[in-house]
Amino acid sequence: MSNPGQGLDRMLHAIADPTRRRILQALKERGGCSIGKDVGLCASDIEMRVHLSQPTISHHMSILRNAGLVEAKKLGLWMWYRRNETALREFTRTLRRHL
Repeated sequence: MSNPGQGLDRMLHAIADPTRRRILQALKERGGCSIGKDVGLCASDIEMRVHLSQPTISHHMSILRNAGLVEAKKLGLWMWYRRNETALREFTRTLRRHL
């Protein structure tokens, strides 16, 4: 990344939206169609938890992924999402340093 502040700006934009914060909170949970804690939640789990349509969830997941806060993995027919805990910890440290 050419501008170090760019990553922080992306993360701040991602968490500024209340829906994306609800998605990050939902990704802390286990259950649904999840096949293990390391895999995360499938897209339909997230849809059920935040009560939004699949296209809307896809939009929000794209922003979270581009910010580096969420990781995605396709297994079979399903896309699985999980929080990037390392990035979230670094984001918290960066905020403490700069604010």
